[in-house]
Amino acid sequence: MRTASTFDVPRMDCPSEERVIRLALEPLDEVHHLRFDLEARRLVVTHDGSPEAVLTHLEPLGFGARLASSEPATDDLPDSADPAAEARVLRQLLAINAAMFVAELGFGFWAQSTGLIADSLDMLADALVYGLSLYAVGRAVADQRRAARWSGWLQLALALGALAEVARRAVVGSEPVELVMIGVAAVALVANLACVALLARHREGGVHLKASWIFSTNDALANLGVIVAGALVLATGSALPDLLVGAGVGLLVLSGAVRILRLRA
Repeated sequence: MRTASTFDVPRMDCPSEERVIRLALEPLDEVHHLRFDLEARRLVVTHDGSPEAVLTHLEPLGFGARLASSEPATDDLPDSADPAAEARVLRQLLAINAAMFVAELGFGFWAQSTGLIADSLDMLADALVYGLSLYAVGRAVADQRRAARWSGWLQLALALGALAEVARRAVVGSEPVELVMIGVAAVALVANLACVALLARHREGGVHLKASWIFSTNDALANLGVIVAGALVLATGSALPDLLVGAGVGLLVLSGAVRILRLRA
């Protein structure tokens, strides 16, 4: 009998985690459909057999998944969104995030700001998610997994590099250029708000775009964190706020990379 099982997933709140879960569950023959609600941190899986079998594939991902309910599935599945429209928006999001990654990384090194460097990696992580979503169209799950693992290794290498840079600057010292920090982070905030505007009419539509709406709004908060750090550096003359923000965002990117790499090959 086909079953619809609802899982609470407390640490699922962005497209990176959604993509990891998809890569973990979609190869399973007994899984027929996945429906994500990132705002409620919930996942509904339509499947055959026992929900415990699905849970055994969710638990190793480290998102805190637990079974909330299980009931006979109906035959009605949500309508698919327009693939062409979604692909067009995803390409725009990819272009914005890739451009901001390059800009923030360059200005971050020039301004000696670990906050900007780490925030650029957050932009890169977003770009990789959007790129992977585009790559996944029409591809076999095995190809998607290989692409995800490559993106995970890249994120891991860059996150470790950012954390090493934070540690180096903490030891040898740094003099972040506060106004550059604030200005570039403000541009990144505008870029993320542009992403939110692009996604606004799609946030109740396709899974990837609804998830990306939440992701972009969370990123806007990270940009505000860099702006606040720049203001604190300006007010106190200390590089500590910049180092703390850089370490925090670097650890966030590192965590996402580790989750991708923990997927079974």
